[in-house]
Amino acid sequence: MMTDYTPVDCGLHSEYELAIMHHDRLKLGWRDAAGTIHLETVIPVDLRTRCNEEFLVVSAPDGTQLEIRLDRISHFSQA
Repeated sequence: MMTDYTPVDCGLHSEYELAIMHHDRLKLGWRDAAGTIHLETVIPVDLRTRCNEEFLVVSAPDGTQLEIRLDRISHFSQA
C-alpha cells in the first residue's frame, strides 16, 4: 500500500518517547487528514505504527484519544 507518509527524524521520535515516559503535557500543532489545523494542549500516551505510518496517540482535553500522524505535526512544546 502506497502512502504519502514522510518518516520523521529519529531525534524527534525520541523526544516524543520521552514526553510519553514523563507524562508531559504538550502544546501540539498539527494538520489533520482533511487539512484542518489544530492547536491543543494534549497528553502523549503512546506511539503506534500502522501501514508503514507512525502516529502519536494523545489524550485530548475532553478525554478522547486521538491518533496524530507524526509527519502532520508542525510543532510542539511543553505546556
